[in-house]
Amino acid sequence: MTPITFGTPLTPNATKVMLLGSGELGKEVLIALQRLGVETIAVDRYDHAPGQQVAHHARTITMSDPLLLKALIEREKPHLVVPEIEAIATPMLQELEATGVVRVVPTARAARLTMDREGIRRLAAQTLGLPTSPYQFCDSLAELQAAIDARIGYPCIVKPVMSSSGKGQSKIGAPADVQKAWDYAMAGGRVQGGRVIVEGFIDFDYEITQLTVRALGEGGDIETHFCDPIGHIQVGGDYVESWQPHPMHPAALHKSRDIAKAITDNLGIGHDGQPSGLGLFGVELFVKGEQVWFSEVSPRPHDTGLVTLCTQWQNEFELHARAILGLPVNTALKSPGASAVIYGGVEAKGIVFDGVADALRVPNSDIRLFGKPESFAKRRMGVALAFDADVEVARRNAKLVASRVKPRKP
Repeated sequence: MTPITFGTPLTPNATKVMLLGSGELGKEVLIALQRLGVETIAVDRYDHAPGQQVAHHARTITMSDPLLLKALIEREKPHLVVPEIEAIATPMLQELEATGVVRVVPTARAARLTMDREGIRRLAAQTLGLPTSPYQFCDSLAELQAAIDARIGYPCIVKPVMSSSGKGQSKIGAPADVQKAWDYAMAGGRVQGGRVIVEGFIDFDYEITQLTVRALGEGGDIETHFCDPIGHIQVGGDYVESWQPHPMHPAALHKSRDIAKAITDNLGIGHDGQPSGLGLFGVELFVKGEQVWFSEVSPRPHDTGLVTLCTQWQNEFELHARAILGLPVNTALKSPGASAVIYGGVEAKGIVFDGVADALRVPNSDIRLFGKPESFAKRRMGVALAFDADVEVARRNAKLVASRVKPRKP
């Protein structure tokens, strides 16, 4: 593989990258791409998405519609298409990649496999033999109940096969919870249809995100790089705070990286069977002592990785941008640090934020306000960041920063 030649934006020789999904994570990727002189196209399902506010071009379509997606890509003619969400017509991306119309990041196959939990879980557990929790896929409430009774047991976790940011995910502790969990999964899924995965609960000590980068080395071969492990807390499957680095037993860290490399090596295989996929992956893992289990993987920057905005010399978005363009990467830690979510708190459009100056008086702190046009009580509208030599101090400060930002109706 050879690196991309860089042109000048808004000229015929521009290097063009299209993001499919332009939320807060996509916005940071777009900023990183623009700093490298790339012409950017931000696509989302609604107007004025965060990434559309900073891109050269903004397009709004239903990305799960294959014909609309094909027409847009053929019209815009990007060099790279970067999926940033799951709800995309990935079979069409596979078709366009196979016919040479466009290169998909990391590959169209990876986008297809990771768009639903079934594809990636079967790959990890059945094809690669990676350690995972016991699981079963169910198409009805009756199947779910039968799977729990016969094999999975209580407690267990139920998730839609297609969802994002923990939507539709719940923990079941007793038979009385099953109906509620099923209904919640149906409401939280990305697509219509009742299919869920039920997983046996692992009594883990903690969860980590192992950010893993596939980038071109000096000789043109693909090399795998790892960031320091990121610890995080989730509530209802949704990330609320993260910190880096998370302390780990050396054996557990070694196993985590072996698992991350195995899954990303496989997802990096293109339609032609060659190891062509570049970019950053967020690999989620459960850890207990020296034991490690694979949970999920995203072939793109991860929400828990927002902490890298204050902890790494090259944050996860810069790493993704550099890797997909064939540039060298540096995953070195700059300082321990932490992030905490700033929620909308109110249901309104065009909200305002009070307390920002007060929040930034917390030592070594920063914030990102995403610019989402509509707020919900539990919608992620920003993130608080703090760094400190002591990661626990950073965690306290990040939460303090978040608590001082007060969203309200205008």
